[in-house]
Amino acid sequence: MMQTWVDRLIEHQPWLEPIADLVQSLVGRAFDVLGRPGQSLKSLLHGTRTGHPLHPALTDVPIGAWIGGVVADAVAHFTTRLPSTAGDVMLAVGLVCGLAAIITGYTDFHETNGHERRVAVAHGLLMTVAMLVAAVSLGLRWWAGMEWHPLAVGLAAAALGILLRGAYLGGHLVFAIGTTVNHLAFISWPTDFVTVGDAADFPEGKLRRADADGVGVLVVRRSGTLYGIAEVCGHAGGPLAQGTLDGMVVTCPWHGSRFCVDSGRPQRGPATFPQPTFTVREQDGTVSVKVGPPTKAGGLAELAPEPQ
Repeated sequence: MMQTWVDRLIEHQPWLEPIADLVQSLVGRAFDVLGRPGQSLKSLLHGTRTGHPLHPALTDVPIGAWIGGVVADAVAHFTTRLPSTAGDVMLAVGLVCGLAAIITGYTDFHETNGHERRVAVAHGLLMTVAMLVAAVSLGLRWWAGMEWHPLAVGLAAAALGILLRGAYLGGHLVFAIGTTVNHLAFISWPTDFVTVGDAADFPEGKLRRADADGVGVLVVRRSGTLYGIAEVCGHAGGPLAQGTLDGMVVTCPWHGSRFCVDSGRPQRGPATFPQPTFTVREQDGTVSVKVGPPTKAGGLAELAPEPQ
């Protein structure tokens, strides 16, 4: 990855590492304490159940609300078109929605590492500081006298400034580093059958990586039927063939995402997108695959045409 000024700046902040260690530990413990329901909640917060990362979808509301709040404060100060409480309401909306964005953001942060993790914790810290400053502003508006209102307005503007800087780092995480994006989005999958090995190469209950015109396919035989999904985990590129198989579910060795081998659907996060599936053809001792509907249980997904 080509380094930008942001990457160079973050690299020179070693104090971020112990904070990242602490935050990841706290987030992990919070879900572990809840046991199995905690893992389900974690998947929900990642966006596994919705099929789309949840955190980015939640961030637009507080950003929009706080921008609207600062504008409303300015209009109320210089004109009589809006009451002073308009900015208060917008700030409150931003705080409520921002709390949801913070929770989902730190959930996603739990699965980061290396330089990505350092950028992510800087992003999270800025957003947390923005939330705290905005909360102080709202407290002054609601529980202090009107003489404190100008200070509250100033704090809201400062919170927005911090928020926008944090949002810049969030955009850098997604668009420059690739956090939470689908790592399989730009791969060209074979649309015609490609031979990937002999039937004996795919024994019952074993995870096998097959090469199909340069792309990896995870081939698994269950109850005699061969199933195929993309071998690279869409979350962060983990090698599914090095994971573990439990029934019809494979677990990624990197971050623990779980996928059904017969449908590609994610069963547990942090992955949110389904794995591409492959039609598997087994004939005359040879196994071939192409991207398409998964193999049907108890039979071949697609038979070879009879020779003329």
